[in-house]
Amino acid sequence: MTDMIELIDVRKEYAGGVLALAGVSVRIRRTELVGIVGPSGSGKSTLLHALGTLDRPTSGTVRIDGYDVASLSDARLSALRARTIGFVFQHFHLAPGTSALDNVADGLLYSGRRIGERRRLAAAALERVGLGHRLDHRPHQLSGGEKQRVAIARAVAGAPPLLLADEPTGALDSASGAGVMDLLRSLNGDGTTVVIITHDSDIAATLPRRIRIRDGHIVEDTGDPAPHEPGWPGPLLPAKAVTLR
Repeated sequence: MTDMIELIDVRKEYAGGVLALAGVSVRIRRTELVGIVGPSGSGKSTLLHALGTLDRPTSGTVRIDGYDVASLSDARLSALRARTIGFVFQHFHLAPGTSALDNVADGLLYSGRRIGERRRLAAAALERVGLGHRLDHRPHQLSGGEKQRVAIARAVAGAPPLLLADEPTGALDSASGAGVMDLLRSLNGDGTTVVIITHDSDIAATLPRRIRIRDGHIVEDTGDPAPHEPGWPGPLLPAKAVTLR
């Protein structure tokens, strides 16, 4: 099984000497379901930004789907992100007054697809998450759990191989949260690599692999395929070409 994510000795330092990531090395294989757990201020959000190529680290190597992120221009990095990574956040970020169908379709605006195909993919994604009967509903007509399902449909409509979910149940009641977790497991069962960032140890305990982070360090990994020492020697391959669409 090949790697979807590879971080080697990744450090992120902010102004004033604040060290958010202190030499993190981790590998996540394709089709894994992984929880990254830790308290507020542990470095989870910074790690998410590194995994999602939303922020470049101060030093170290980040490789996503075989691509060395540091070697890519901003345009090629955006293309990689659009094609490879789906994001789900705690707050749903749905456009008010816009139907569930168009909220999902709008997530494909930069994919180069025509509106008809975007809406077809959006309808299929909403059907996949159990909302085929809610295509025309606006966010104010949906429950919290349904809003998160729309957000997940938007994230997976373009069939990205990697899904990053940041506190996906944080704004939900326990029943709705359980439904969202079941959906994420189902997506993983279909072959999507799913990484769930959470502060909830109970949720993390239900996942097959848990990476615990504290003060910018990985302090536990229940399924790590390689050691964590700084400078861990993963094979550094040349960055592959990214085709812009």
